[in-house]
Amino acid sequence: MSEVLVFGKNGQVATELSEMDGTVCVGRDVADLSDPDACAAVITERSPNAVVNAAAYTAVDRAEEEEPLANIVNGEAPAAMALACAALDIPFVHISTDYVLNGQGSLPHKPDAIPAPLNAYGRSKLLGENAIQRAGGRYCILRTSWVFSPHGANFLKTMLRLAESREALSVVGDQIGGPTSARKIALACLKAASGLGGPDGRRKSGIYHFSGTPDVSWAGFARNIFDQAGHSVEVTDIPTADYPTPARRPLNSRLNCDRTLEVFGIKQPDWRDDVAETLQRLRN
Repeated sequence: MSEVLVFGKNGQVATELSEMDGTVCVGRDVADLSDPDACAAVITERSPNAVVNAAAYTAVDRAEEEEPLANIVNGEAPAAMALACAALDIPFVHISTDYVLNGQGSLPHKPDAIPAPLNAYGRSKLLGENAIQRAGGRYCILRTSWVFSPHGANFLKTMLRLAESREALSVVGDQIGGPTSARKIALACLKAASGLGGPDGRRKSGIYHFSGTPDVSWAGFARNIFDQAGHSVEVTDIPTADYPTPARRPLNSRLNCDRTLEVFGIKQPDWRDDVAETLQRLRN
């Protein structure tokens, strides 16, 4: 596949995509997601072979106070992108989140689970999902969770920073999910775009899940990071109730990724291996 137009330049997944062959990343200077028409115009003007939306409003807690802006960036902008892609009949891959789900139960959520977001960020992302489905083009909504990489701000880098000055930490132990490497998400986006571009691509359109395996708590994730990085930090599990935040978080972020493997041949990555790779990249 030749040119893949990527919305996003500095985010974790966008940074990974920028390092891959055949991608052209555009930032806010070219297409600000608070201006949906500008996003659509870039697609129409460039007429790429596929589009990946790796940009979003991701300040989960701040979204409680800025929901209208989050709705434009996460809802109206992807809608405009999807319509522009449908008009050109090109694949559109959109990164979404487990936060569109209610986080109940203990089984991995399937892609057809009924959405019921707990916070403003989740509601804004659901607006985008619904609009993309209505646009009628070739699309893959790729829900993922707990993203980490050597870039930007993320849980892994926060734990490494805290390990420099702390010998013990309390970390939430009752939220369970699959940490996911931004590099693996980037590769999954390109593979999905390629699959959507084939003669039977339109029937592959839909919602897909992609996260690392095995599922783990934030506390368990932290312990693995410290072990692999060689830090002696004692981690104590605490309940979500002891770590209040403006936006409610789902307790169950497990994602069933069977359909992603079946349709696109994309396997769930072992996040422990990806932690090792990320730590090596940070050292380099």
